Amino acid sequence: MSTSQLAPHPTPERPAPAPVRRSGRRPALLGSAFAALVTAVAVCSGDAVARVFPYGHRHRSVNDLGNQFVPFHAHLWDLLHGRAHGGLLFNWQSGYGTSFLPDLGTYLTSPFALLVGLFPRHDIDLAVYVVTVLKMTAAAAAMAWLLRTQRPGPWWAAGLLGASYALCGWSVIEASYNPMWLDGLIAFPLLCLTGEWALRGRRPLLGVLVVAVSWAANFYTAYMATLGAALVLVVRVVLTREGVRERVRVAGRAAVTTVLGMALTAPLLVPLFLSSRQAYPGWSKEFAPVPWSDLFARLMPATYSFGSPALFVGTGTLLLVTALPFHRALPLRTRLWWAGLVAAVLLSLQWAPTHLAWHVFATPNGSPYRQTFVLAGIVVIAAWTGLSAGPPGVRALAAGAGVLAAAAAWAAGSALATGWGYALFCGGLAPAAGAWWGLRHRRLLLPAAAVLAAALVAQAAATTAYGHKGKLAGLDDYPSWGRTNTVRERALARADGWPAYRTDAGRPALSGNDPLLLGGEGGQYYSSHTPDVFTRTMAALGAGWTSRGRSVQSLDNPVTDALLSVGARLRADGKVVRAEALPLVTVRPAGPPPPGFGESPFANQELLLGAKVYEEPVAPGVCRSGTDPFLWAPQYSGSAGLADGRPARMNGTQPKNRAALQPLGRSHGPSSQLVFDRRAPDRWTLGCLDRSKLTAAVAALRASAATSVRVSDSGLTATLPPGSTGTAVVAVPAIAGWSCEGRPAGSRLGLLAVPLDGRTTTLHCSFTPPGLLPGAGLAGAAALAVAALAVLRRRPGLLAGLRGRGA
Repeated sequence: MSTSQLAPHPTPERPAPAPVRRSGRRPALLGSAFAALVTAVAVCSGDAVARVFPYGHRHRSVNDLGNQFVPFHAHLWDLLHGRAHGGLLFNWQSGYGTSFLPDLGTYLTSPFALLVGLFPRHDIDLAVYVVTVLKMTAAAAAMAWLLRTQRPGPWWAAGLLGASYALCGWSVIEASYNPMWLDGLIAFPLLCLTGEWALRGRRPLLGVLVVAVSWAANFYTAYMATLGAALVLVVRVVLTREGVRERVRVAGRAAVTTVLGMALTAPLLVPLFLSSRQAYPGWSKEFAPVPWSDLFARLMPATYSFGSPALFVGTGTLLLVTALPFHRALPLRTRLWWAGLVAAVLLSLQWAPTHLAWHVFATPNGSPYRQTFVLAGIVVIAAWTGLSAGPPGVRALAAGAGVLAAAAAWAAGSALATGWGYALFCGGLAPAAGAWWGLRHRRLLLPAAAVLAAALVAQAAATTAYGHKGKLAGLDDYPSWGRTNTVRERALARADGWPAYRTDAGRPALSGNDPLLLGGEGGQYYSSHTPDVFTRTMAALGAGWTSRGRSVQSLDNPVTDALLSVGARLRADGKVVRAEALPLVTVRPAGPPPPGFGESPFANQELLLGAKVYEEPVAPGVCRSGTDPFLWAPQYSGSAGLADGRPARMNGTQPKNRAALQPLGRSHGPSSQLVFDRRAPDRWTLGCLDRSKLTAAVAALRASAATSVRVSDSGLTATLPPGSTGTAVVAVPAIAGWSCEGRPAGSRLGLLAVPLDGRTTTLHCSFTPPGLLPGAGLAGAAALAVAALAVLRRRPGLLAGLRGRGA
């Protein structure tokens, strides 16, 4: 690379309708490869320093990574290897049967996710980690490629800035344990690249494909990336195109590319959006901007906070951006537009209306600054814009350093600022300034590049390690796959009898999605798409939850096990307890529909069962000898149990957590008095289950139940006794999308219900995610439009003829 490319020279922005040829693809490839290498080294070094999996004994799977994303990737592994119960449309393993396409589109449609299938299943944690690192390196490579597409410049500098983007604080701290967000990190430079193609009238078909893949991989962060790419394109159009007509043409090309790309993903997006509307309401709160001292503190490395924007992008990059307004090698107009865009996006993080616009007009459930990666990308593009005009001079660097020093001084009032952060920030600022200035001298080129790379790696690795420290101290963590997982997985596999009966992974759980992680077909389920009808039905029957109702726990209760066809249940010691359970389809006698659920889970279970099986306590806190006491105290946190039995731990810190109906063992009369380890809750009830009555009720229902049940990936077929009348009840939550005998299925106390006329002997039910067919129609129309566009581009004379006939 010639040093003349780094010499300061004026580069006025002028209209450039013709494509500009770069100096070849080899430097661009080198820059992308260098960006990927630096990113991988920094991330893995930070993880190794923190001694987290796979480099040490500390768990990496914190919060939703261990609760949701690892189990969902395990289920993807099962799908890829033909081991899953269910298919792309329906998941038989979670929540007693639930729609899977929305979960697939939310968590697993990234092309990188397929790589987990190359690993052994027991290495699923390692597989997810490798995918995470690869996504970061891909984002770095994509950004480096974009930079050299926008403007000429040294490949190694593009690589460093690309790595700086991929190693931003948002990436290594927040998205590293939300791996689907990293698809947005990749999408932003790719969508900006489609904007460059629209600017130059090139590659419209490839642009549509890039948009489609970006939105399919993760629609949520792709939405933010699309907004950011649109802002970048506005600045590029203003600075490089003159005249309203030409600018409108560019905007029109970009809009068509984006709309067609999004429409191609409609079979995924439409069901996903509809499922979100049918999900149990999550946590919401009013947005409150963080103090500016906190915001400036997050510019430094080695800071952590779950509720403030992780703005770190490397001191070298920040110095280029703050020096940009003073870099006179660039036209004033260019400096004002790019500096203004950076400032505007920064301010948008702190203003409620723009905050909502970034987040699809809904305040996120935790981590309120999820759009921060877009700001990081715009900062990097602005930094490259300045550098491509030549290294900033001493005055510009001094002014930029002064701006950063002022920000660091302001951050001193924040509790988020750390000694290590200041040391790394200040220790990297002076070498970065010297390195950027040293690029003016040929003999200093290699040392300057080495200094900049070393500073970036050190700061990013420290930020990664410090982020692990903060997450492990403040968030729940879940163990990587080990002996306990293997024992439970094998026990569930041995006990499996699907679809004759369900096998439940039991309690206490290892994650929020043990049926996906370990196997079985239980009631546990945690997703952004947990259906409202499922959560409310299970809560009425006595189930507990976490995550404010989005994570429903397994309900350890023989009545619900019988009703929901759970014939085997795993205990914490790895042993399986078997019970007589009903088949998936039962028949209830004709008559008026039952009333809705009430407050008591005991009465609700009896209502669904159609028989009375619980007794009242013979004395306060004492059940009759020979019965099984169950405690209902949904708001209690502490231990409770029988005086002559083992205490059970309950977690009812509402509204986040709700304690489940708790089995207490077998009552021996007065000696089995209920005991709390702390003050008794204001609301609690003791139900005393008579097992003989339950056995009789199950036998009565079995006599008229389906004689056989077969399941497919998204449906079931049941053989009924001849002359069955009344209502067939399918032990599956009555979520939207089910149809039986060609009609939408009904609901009976939250479960699927189909009226019978005495002539039906074979019941057919199938599931189609709501919105799939309209989405497929929209995608088909978009595909036809793309095909027409391809024909017109290959035969430009045809388009000219059509225009002529129209005239």
